[in-house]
Amino acid sequence: MTRIIAGRAGSIPLEVPDAGTRPTSDRVRESLFGALESADVLRGAAVLDLYAGSGALGLEAISRGAASADLVEKSPRAASVVQRNAAKVARSVGRDARIDVHRMSVAAYLRAPRGPFDIVFLDPPYDVSDADLTAALELLVPRLAPDATVIVERAGRSPEPVLPDGLVAGRSKRYGDTTLWWSTAADPD
Repeated sequence: MTRIIAGRAGSIPLEVPDAGTRPTSDRVRESLFGALESADVLRGAAVLDLYAGSGALGLEAISRGAASADLVEKSPRAASVVQRNAAKVARSVGRDARIDVHRMSVAAYLRAPRGPFDIVFLDPPYDVSDADLTAALELLVPRLAPDATVIVERAGRSPEPVLPDGLVAGRSKRYGDTTLWWSTAADPD
């Protein structure tokens, strides 16, 4: 079962789409959000969850104090699941946060003027190519706030993401078959 781990919506169960997604495990989310909280970047953050799946990453951020979350999911079935999960979390956090679900492709979402975002999660399905991921990262750069944190989650066997100008590689951490790659928005100077 997938659930919100901590915060104001802690322990709320989340639905998971029945096909085409692989939810981030509780263990990985616990570690990821522990690091984000220790860096003190969650409270009041504008969060973007691309390839949202169940919405677990963006909704966990809301539960832990983010001000807003935009959850982008192209699959109509998965987007319906995200919408239902977002409604559950919204009831728990009240009007303290804004949650918007966007049923569209990542590329279409990023081509419109949006942002700036402080934290961005990219957890693409396995069938998203490395080239498509790089293209999404290129479209993302102009939407980032200064010092934004970008986290890409991929299968452990995937190569390190190719970062465009505007993103600086940080750390990476492997959890079984999952790897998280962290990067930050480059200083424009």
